[in-house]
Amino acid sequence: MRSAARVINKSCSGSALSRRCLRKSSLSMSMRYLSTSNIGVRKGFNGQGKSSNKTMLFLAAGASAVAGIGLLSQFSDSLQNATKEELNKPKVSPLEVAKHSSPDDCWVVIDGFVYNLTEFISAHPGGPAIIENNAGKDVTAIFGPIHAPDVIEKYIAPENRIGPLDGKMPDDLICAPLTPGETPEDVARKEELRQNMPDLDSLVNIYDFEFLASQILTKQAWSYYSSAADDEVTHRENHAAYHRIFFKPRILVNVKEVDTSTTMLGEKVGVPFYVSATALCKLGNPKEGEKDIARGCGESDVKPIQMISTLASCSLQEIVEAAPSKDQIQWFQLYVNSDRKITEELIKNVEKLGLKAIFVTVDAPSLGNREKDAKVKFTNKDSSAKAMEKSNVKESKGASRALSTFIDPALCWDDIVTLKSKTKLPIVIKGVQCVEDVLKAAEIGAAGVVLSNHGGRQLDFSRAPIEVLAETMPILKEKKLDDKIEIFIDGGVRRGTDILKALCLGAKGVGLGRPFLYANSCYGKEGVKKAIELLKDELEMSMRLLGVTSIDQLSEKYLDLSTLHGRTVSVPRDNLYNGVYVPHEPTDFKEN
Repeated sequence: MRSAARVINKSCSGSALSRRCLRKSSLSMSMRYLSTSNIGVRKGFNGQGKSSNKTMLFLAAGASAVAGIGLLSQFSDSLQNATKEELNKPKVSPLEVAKHSSPDDCWVVIDGFVYNLTEFISAHPGGPAIIENNAGKDVTAIFGPIHAPDVIEKYIAPENRIGPLDGKMPDDLICAPLTPGETPEDVARKEELRQNMPDLDSLVNIYDFEFLASQILTKQAWSYYSSAADDEVTHRENHAAYHRIFFKPRILVNVKEVDTSTTMLGEKVGVPFYVSATALCKLGNPKEGEKDIARGCGESDVKPIQMISTLASCSLQEIVEAAPSKDQIQWFQLYVNSDRKITEELIKNVEKLGLKAIFVTVDAPSLGNREKDAKVKFTNKDSSAKAMEKSNVKESKGASRALSTFIDPALCWDDIVTLKSKTKLPIVIKGVQCVEDVLKAAEIGAAGVVLSNHGGRQLDFSRAPIEVLAETMPILKEKKLDDKIEIFIDGGVRRGTDILKALCLGAKGVGLGRPFLYANSCYGKEGVKKAIELLKDELEMSMRLLGVTSIDQLSEKYLDLSTLHGRTVSVPRDNLYNGVYVPHEPTDFKEN
């Protein structure tokens, strides 16, 4: 949650805020917050100081209230973008705000603006307790860090936007950032580490970002980013499978000049990898979120494509506008809403903003059982638990589970055909996990598929995408379909050699999600640029050593696949990967 009078579409001014206008201005984020609202608040994540466990209640309840979920995201940057009319309202004293501190009379301050949430409490998707417990306070630190700036106008009536705060709330009425599962000492230690990050030049591979992120991110943020389904076998296997493929290099080839450029969906790109869509980048980079990924990609020499998530914590427009390069390519990852009208309007907005393709995620009819994430919640001995008991709020099942509320579990092949008819943009099906479904996608005319198991976050014991790719391409070639549909792949990629192996097997492009999350969390746009540079350098070097000078020369003849299918569920024998992989811990005993 963030502010209130927030970003109104520039074409809508003052009090003339029609429902239609507001809907347009906040469309992309209302969509994404249809699923992220209770996650959002958890994010005081990267904050400092004492955490208020009461705030966890916000997460506990509301993931199921589709109609109310956008409400949560309503609190976006208010004062800076409030309408003229609202800024001219009489200022409100801190003393006056403090008087309105009950469920029947509830005011809060967000970004220097005062709102009356009394009518909103019962509709709040996170349950009433979080608002009730913080009535009469400045809640900016709880709601601000991860919510997009363009939704509040839809849900808070103008008459409930009281006015600018006159001065500052007393310290005891300012909510601290949320850091569930951590002590103030934990928060202070991580903040100290953040102040002493190693120079970017000292980082030599992608694993360095992952290790640093594991040390500095809040427990909640790290658990959300790193978690996978059940025993996390697929998560490990995604990466381990690459270690069962070996190269057959060619020698005495002139490799003085190496070209890493290629084409994806008809667009020329500098490198054959892209930043895959990931939700809630502000958990790790509270200030800039996905905007820093856009900047990092655009300022890079090779400008890799950024895929933007429906569940991003910045608005789609913000991310697009943050891209510094006019020729920068961005794709959109779509979760299909149960309300198809919302999805159709979102697609129109994607087209209007100039994105180049829509990747429809199909492997998440519900969110997977991500136990590391679910275990990070308040304990049953603090005051928040008592408040929860009173309000009959169930404990949170973690950020991931809350994401699933608006995604339509009834999505089927016919819906993909219908979506194709709604846009001229290429439709790519993301989350395909077997040859049969690749063939079906080709049959209905999809522009491409992404072989993906959602980073191991959905169905545990799904096969590694690289294994599915090795099985798929020969069949596509046999059926003469390899030129009819583009095959992308993500999951487990950590090295330039991983990218090279996927390209040799026929992938058109390779996506990386978590590595860029971690780079962005640690260093913002500069981290993103560094991660791109490391991957590009590894790719160029490996191409030279393999004996090729361009992407179109790559083929299966450069690979030994004889051990690919020798699956194992043991921890990979990869010291770097194993060194940053953090398994979830078993349940512990209560303290006396």
